[in-house]
Amino acid sequence: MKIDILTLFPDMFKGPFDASIVKRAESRNLIDVEVHDLRKWGEGERRNVDDRPYGGGVGMILRVDIIDAALKDLRIKNSKVILLDATGERYTQAKAQELSKLEHLILIAGHYEGVDHRVHEHLVDGVISIGDYVLTGGEIPAMVVVDSVIRLIPGVLGKDESSVEESFKEPGYLEYPQYTRPEDYKGWKVPKVLLSGNHKEIEKWRKS
Repeated sequence: MKIDILTLFPDMFKGPFDASIVKRAESRNLIDVEVHDLRKWGEGERRNVDDRPYGGGVGMILRVDIIDAALKDLRIKNSKVILLDATGERYTQAKAQELSKLEHLILIAGHYEGVDHRVHEHLVDGVISIGDYVLTGGEIPAMVVVDSVIRLIPGVLGKDESSVEESFKEPGYLEYPQYTRPEDYKGWKVPKVLLSGNHKEIEKWRKS
């Protein structure tokens, strides 16, 4: 799977993408993640990518022509383009499953006061929000999407690591509580059923 990310702050991705599951998946050639500085397609000596909003208002808006130019260079036949924006569809595990089956995913990390709405209307295939709260930009949401998507690609996770994804197959059900040693810590005890060796009762408890 190929993932391209358009952002004004490519350095933000270095830490999260240089370790853990993302790094492992890349080293196995299961994914190819490339982060692009949107200013590469900027205008003039200062590589401008934004301007003041028509009608007045605070802040700056990312320009539709700049994003269009970037997408023309990155898009291929089977690309799907997603804008990370607070106004979008709420992100879910079901959406992650859908995106994990793609050949090529392009993520646009919005910033400043927003993105020219013509991007929403004409240039992207979908708009995703990771929740109803304010973030500085779309970089962290893009990281969330990448992490959740690549976990679902066959071969990325080992058998033991895939249990969390399996738990999402039942609506409204997340992974059951887990315990390990010590059995009794400060009087906080592991539930007796887990120590019983009765697998039928343990399974029943986990689903209760």
